Amino acid sequence: MTTVTRSGWPERVEAAAGDGSGRDAGAVRVLVVEDEVRQAAALKRGLEAEGYAVDVASNGTDGLWLASEQPYDAVVLDVMLPGLNGYRVCAELRARQIWTPVLMLTAKDGELDEAEALDTGADDFLSKPFSYVVLVARLRALLRRGAAARPAVLQVGRLRLDVGTHRCTVDGSEVELTPREFSVLEYLMRRAGEVVPKSEILAHVWDFAFDGDENVVEVHISALRRKLGAGAIDTVRGAGYRVVARGSG
Repeated sequence: MTTVTRSGWPERVEAAAGDGSGRDAGAVRVLVVEDEVRQAAALKRGLEAEGYAVDVASNGTDGLWLASEQPYDAVVLDVMLPGLNGYRVCAELRARQIWTPVLMLTAKDGELDEAEALDTGADDFLSKPFSYVVLVARLRALLRRGAAARPAVLQVGRLRLDVGTHRCTVDGSEVELTPREFSVLEYLMRRAGEVVPKSEILAHVWDFAFDGDENVVEVHISALRRKLGAGAIDTVRGAGYRVVARGSG
């Protein structure tokens, strides 16, 4: 069994394959990319006790190579890595159209760092220090959802969004967007034709714990309309927003 310390990290693991838990350690493959040796070892022991097959990479370059070459079910990716940082690893995986779910571990705790994790293609994030129990729960949620294919280039009318290079163009002319504006527009374009409620944009582009003013969504929609053209995004009163990209002026 796994003994969990006060911090939530596994202290020791005595469970082995065939311990009667009914879990198949080879059923799910997880890649942990973490340069802190003790933390990487703790993650490996704990996740193996949960029944996962775990590989560890100690730098971003090796992590990118493994995640590109091997069929992992999920990647636990630290941000602060030698070689390539976690943001660059994740962005490169998405540019290569590798959609393995990524849980990013951030050493910092701030809105901009969380936004960058999501903007570069991470599916979820945890700020250090974190509970091991919460990490496993988040990982299970990602595994349940699986790796949904997400096109690297989105097009709606005259509006084109290249997710891999973070470029937005209207009629071929590049439009400069902030990371948050890009994320809002990407979410709307991935649901082109649908009316997306403000609450869903807030939950997806910010995070479930956001407790600021919901009008922040309207602020970013207004900014996008100024840059893309008034006809780019419709407001459906009482329902939400829909990207239509009718024009650029």
